[in-house]
Amino acid sequence: MSKMTFKEVNIKNRRANFDYAITDTFTAGIVLTGTEIKSIRLGKASLVDTYCYVHNGEVWVKNMYIAEFFYGTYNNHTERRERKLLLNRKEIRELDKAQKEPGVTIVPLRLFISQRGYAKLVIGIGRGKKEYDKRQTIREREDKRTMARLFQKR
Repeated sequence: MSKMTFKEVNIKNRRANFDYAITDTFTAGIVLTGTEIKSIRLGKASLVDTYCYVHNGEVWVKNMYIAEFFYGTYNNHTERRERKLLLNRKEIRELDKAQKEPGVTIVPLRLFISQRGYAKLVIGIGRGKKEYDKRQTIREREDKRTMARLFQKR
């Protein structure tokens, strides 16, 4: 029996680093149904407008889009349901404490499949950036680009 090969799944939330200053990151497992993991392995997921919150000692991800599985039957999942994240107690306490601070959000940064075949979500504690912080980020990115071009010509 040969094992099915899927393309490397690495779904990023590109707006997260632009809109938030990320201070700390955690890697969490996700509780999924069978059709959800199949869709993620096909790369049919998105982290746009997604956020996490702590409720009753559990971490939940809200508004994460996972497309319905094409071959799914009546057992297919809903696309934007809330999904539970798997973290240890110490990490959950840290996220809960950070969430209670004003201006702090728990933001999903990256969704990937681990070497063991499990879907993992990298989440970060982010503080919202002001407009001038965003301009600074753009300036730094353009500087890196010009430096790379200069060194590439040599």
